[in-house]
Amino acid sequence: MSKFLLILLMLTSANTFAAISKWVDVQGRVHYSDQPPPPEAKAETLRSASDSEGSAGTSGVTATSAPAAPKTIAEREAELKKAQQAKQAAADQAAQKQAAADAVKANCANAQQNLRTLQSGVRMVEVDAKGERSYIDDTQRQQRIEKSQQDISNLCK
Repeated sequence: MSKFLLILLMLTSANTFAAISKWVDVQGRVHYSDQPPPPEAKAETLRSASDSEGSAGTSGVTATSAPAAPKTIAEREAELKKAQQAKQAAADQAAQKQAAADAVKANCANAQQNLRTLQSGVRMVEVDAKGERSYIDDTQRQQRIEKSQQDISNLCK
């Protein structure tokens, strides 16, 4: 069993050190190969012999003509900070939209409750600026019902 495992590990690790290239021939066909492409073909190295399995670029494709210079720690920190600020701004904007939607929903519910109260027929009392109570008559009730219906049609969409 251990011999079989050893042979299996040797076979799977043999491909680890091979350079894989992607190139397009003159007919426009795309080829993937561990052999070097013809000189007239435009080639990209997908994995070079010196790369380890996990250290390939983030996309897995590295151009052979211009390898990217490694970024400094300060550049990486600046990019990270910029990404975090963009993420925070997006979260703040989403929170503001959610708060506005919640406020509209609450106003809609209040307008519907107000309409139900007005249509219930219960005698309603108003308190004026002096603190005196007065009952609402039928014309005032009808005006408030119409106003509540307009509010509902504007708020509850």
